[in-house]
Amino acid sequence: MCDDHGSAPPPGTVTPPDPAVEAAQVRALWEPLGLPGIIDVHTHFMPKNVMDKVWDYFGAAGPKIGRPWPITYREAEDERVERLRSYGVLAFSSMLYPHKPDMGAWLNSWSAEFASRHPDCLHTSTFFPEPTAGDYVRDAIDAGTKVFKSHVQVGEYDPGDPLLDPVWGLLAEAQVPTVIHCGGGPVPGEFTGPGPVAAVLERFPRLPLIIAHMGMGEYSEFLDLAQRYENVTLDTTMAFTGFVEATMPFPPSERGRLADLGDKVLLGTDFPNIPYPYAEQLHALADLGLGDDWLRAVWHGNAARLFDL
Repeated sequence: MCDDHGSAPPPGTVTPPDPAVEAAQVRALWEPLGLPGIIDVHTHFMPKNVMDKVWDYFGAAGPKIGRPWPITYREAEDERVERLRSYGVLAFSSMLYPHKPDMGAWLNSWSAEFASRHPDCLHTSTFFPEPTAGDYVRDAIDAGTKVFKSHVQVGEYDPGDPLLDPVWGLLAEAQVPTVIHCGGGPVPGEFTGPGPVAAVLERFPRLPLIIAHMGMGEYSEFLDLAQRYENVTLDTTMAFTGFVEATMPFPPSERGRLADLGDKVLLGTDFPNIPYPYAEQLHALADLGLGDDWLRAVWHGNAARLFDL
């Protein structure tokens, strides 16, 4: 455990579950459905110095976290990759994001190298509103990026910033999806919420967006966008778990619409930056009672189709 950080775990760290035991627990959930495995579109891999800072921020319950948030899987990178594989995760992402200018191209270079070492990783890139964004996003698309990450809350930027117009145009043309953290959870920001994203979609209606965390905090409004726009989907990251339900519960009245939109929901977990074991996300989804076909689509089929796996 935590061999990257010495013998004593940093504050906000818990002992990770036994890998073999948890792998059996996760597989016991999806194997009876007859799936070849699961696809997790929202997992985090970053340069070590960046990941360490993210973990320290979560462990200290920083102001954009708002509550204690211990990191369950504060392990070496290779250990985390092997955990996902042992769970039966056939494909995963390396969600990474800048919080200031002049980081995006560097992060994209790192993620390209990471994807080259791990073919089961969906090659992930990112961007920030800056004059060079269009150029390095085009380079990332040309290099084979499968998915982008936009973090409106951490980056504290308006997705409608004119500096991002070239980015959205390129992504709409190339039909490369972006996982966008734009909901108000866990703590609202100046540019979070459905309004700024809706304004972008009005100008780029074919833009493929994956709304992270089901739009945590504004679930109904983001379900509206998924219904309105063909290429808008949602990921389940942390939604429906006890940790999130305690403060930002999903409206029971929307369960029917969630079932109807089953072809537009993708499994996401936020691994390793979660304050509970990985299996809890799958249990939370199974406990919704929306049926085996819904689970097959969310845990595998929808992402397999979106990313042509």
